[in-house]
Amino acid sequence: MTEYLAVDGGTIAYEVAGSGPLIVLAHGMGDSRAAYSAVIPPLVAAGYRVAAVDLRGCGESSADWPAWSRTAIAGDLLAVIRHLGGPAVLVGHSISGGAATVAAAQEPSLVTAVVELAPFTRKQSLHLGDLRVKRFRKGMLRLLGTGLFGSVPMWRSYLDVAYPGAKPAHWAERLDRIDSLLREPGRMKALQGMGRSAPTDAGAQLGNVQSPVLVVMATLDPDWADPNAEGSAIVDALPSGLGRLEMIEGAGHYPHDQVPDEVVSLVLAFLRSVAARA
Repeated sequence: MTEYLAVDGGTIAYEVAGSGPLIVLAHGMGDSRAAYSAVIPPLVAAGYRVAAVDLRGCGESSADWPAWSRTAIAGDLLAVIRHLGGPAVLVGHSISGGAATVAAAQEPSLVTAVVELAPFTRKQSLHLGDLRVKRFRKGMLRLLGTGLFGSVPMWRSYLDVAYPGAKPAHWAERLDRIDSLLREPGRMKALQGMGRSAPTDAGAQLGNVQSPVLVVMATLDPDWADPNAEGSAIVDALPSGLGRLEMIEGAGHYPHDQVPDEVVSLVLAFLRSVAARA
């Protein structure tokens, strides 16, 4: 059941399942909370209350917003956590990985741990050698085309690259849902706005994070020429001992949808380690 929370600038849609410690799931740009449909049941079965959020401009949240930065998204996520009686474990994918970093740094009492899935959390630099990596080159060109032309077909083409190898069983349904949402007024504008938002605000907050952080990258993610190096750089920028990196073999930019069982296993093991340290 969709619920709605009014925040400064618009309305955030979310749904809650289960009972127990709170986990808040935040998706990437051009998507919706449906991206987490495969991970919610096992997290609930493991004894967690799980809230999946539609980012500003996405899913069933209102479409028109004044800002698309990670800091702005972090404010929405913190508002949801407060409303649901946090604290919470905050899971963020892609742009929301950066937003989770900002949220954890700004309100450490509300964020007990952070999971960043294929996160854009640091300033990105393009090196000439990166273009020799075919999957990176293909993904970048499709992302650029989507941002420049606001093309839904170009975004669908990017998603085909971002899910290398075997597609999930619900692939056709998922693509159709994304396609339908992005054709609603304001939804593509949201994607373009997020795409233009640099992750420098999140990078500046990495050293201020106080809660444990799990960074999950996948070896075939087309958004980086070297996903392992990007994940390692995020961990290195965190205070010593707070971050850890886990790599998933053979997946792309959406490991939580492509290989949800592996992601859930990593998240639950991480949360057990966090609880043991508490």
